[in-house]
Amino acid sequence: MSAEHVHEHRDDRPFTPGRVRHMANKVPEVTVYFWIIKVLSTGMGETASDFLAKALNPVLAVGIGGLGFAASLVMQFAVRRYVAWIYWTAIVMVSVFGTMAADVLHVVLGVPYAISTPFFMIVLAAVFALWYASERTLSIHSIRTRRRETFYWAAVLATFALGTAAGDLSASLGLRYLGSAVLFAAAICVPALLFRSGALGAVTAFWAAYVITRPLGASMADWMALPHGRGGLAMGLGPVTLSWAVAILGLVAYVTVSKRDVRTG
Repeated sequence: MSAEHVHEHRDDRPFTPGRVRHMANKVPEVTVYFWIIKVLSTGMGETASDFLAKALNPVLAVGIGGLGFAASLVMQFAVRRYVAWIYWTAIVMVSVFGTMAADVLHVVLGVPYAISTPFFMIVLAAVFALWYASERTLSIHSIRTRRRETFYWAAVLATFALGTAAGDLSASLGLRYLGSAVLFAAAICVPALLFRSGALGAVTAFWAAYVITRPLGASMADWMALPHGRGGLAMGLGPVTLSWAVAILGLVAYVTVSKRDVRTG
């Protein structure tokens, strides 16, 4: 589902008096770089959240995550066009805070993953329903108004929470982290294949794959970071978080310079 293949419905209507003021599109083009950075951000958010929860008081960790999440969204909403480092900073902070939100339900409130997973599915479905009822499109190529941007980030946050719960659910069912990573790597191919065959629309295929990137990245990062006794490679939460963060920084720097994630024509 690259930029060459995903041509979603676009809202390119010009500004006219009395209409909502439009901005430049606020999200990157869907390229291979988009998917790689997205998977890396999900894994980095998973291990960063766990690292902070262990290094700090869990309540303090959630507070720091919430402040970082809020600050990153303030920056994202303040600009009127897509800026790679601001956008991906927001995605990373959504990943960290979305992980914390899902973990709080399970660890603090004792909500089983079998309940939190369908709960977050309902939340995401509600966001999509409200978004479509209001805007008549769920295309990421139409994020040119504050209202659409608000719906977009609400959907992104819901996908991260859902993906976290779904990934932890699969791991708890006996697949462990490597098995979960293999499962979700296979699952993410399904919407791509359905889209290419014409059985699934571009928008639906995009959001289906987007949800799956969360448990895919988180399962891979957990497999690398967690101890052998839990089915991991025992590389440690800190080192995995740092190495994935460096990879994200390198790729974001590349797309910033190359403009490979910005439509030029």
